Amino acid sequence: METAELIKSLLREGQLLATAAEKAGPDASVRTCPGWQVRDLLRHVGMVHRWATAFVTEGYTTFHPDDGEPDLDGDELLGWFRDGHGLLVAALSEASADLECWTFLPASSPLAFWARRQAHETTVHRVDAESALGGKPGPVAADFAVDGIEELLTGFHGRSRSKVRSEAPLALRLRPIDTDNVWTVWVSTDVPRTEPSEEGPADCELSGTAEQLYLTLWNRLPLTDVSVTGDAKIAKLWRELSPVT
Repeated sequence: METAELIKSLLREGQLLATAAEKAGPDASVRTCPGWQVRDLLRHVGMVHRWATAFVTEGYTTFHPDDGEPDLDGDELLGWFRDGHGLLVAALSEASADLECWTFLPASSPLAFWARRQAHETTVHRVDAESALGGKPGPVAADFAVDGIEELLTGFHGRSRSKVRSEAPLALRLRPIDTDNVWTVWVSTDVPRTEPSEEGPADCELSGTAEQLYLTLWNRLPLTDVSVTGDAKIAKLWRELSPVT
């Protein structure tokens, strides 16, 4: 996706997150993040937004720690979250295309990286905030979901830090039914390898809409929300080993 579109998504998703958090209230339980209340979610995402903003505005070329989560609550916390979200959107919107700063996943440029990462970070946590209200989360556009699946598979799980491993080599195929995309993830004792193809046999296949796969791969929907064919234990292996921290 184009960087400008990702920034628009970040703007919209942060606003939706804040609206859902305000409706649910700070004491509400976040069903998709066991043990968290809405206040924990706002503190975490707000901290991440400010951390990302610092790289864009200050141009740090090496890792720089965050400033920690604030001891705020209620309306004050919500206002702090909204302010930080606005600062991030403004920083990305105003940044130069040749911005140089630290990143931690492959991308065409640092600006593209931070726009993409924060758009998906915020979307997944928007779904968390909406889970505190009960019912189904709001929609995720298919093209955005595809972009997020690619970031997760080739970015996070293309790194040595990925815990997705198997003593016996196996192949997990992911097939959105509403797009032309197909991915095969080859899992072994080495770093997972993802290819945008369906060549060769797969031991397990997950299919559903791009939105369903996106949220399932991020462990925000249960496996029962997608179709699982082949060895279901491989799908469960993903659930157990893939969470990103």
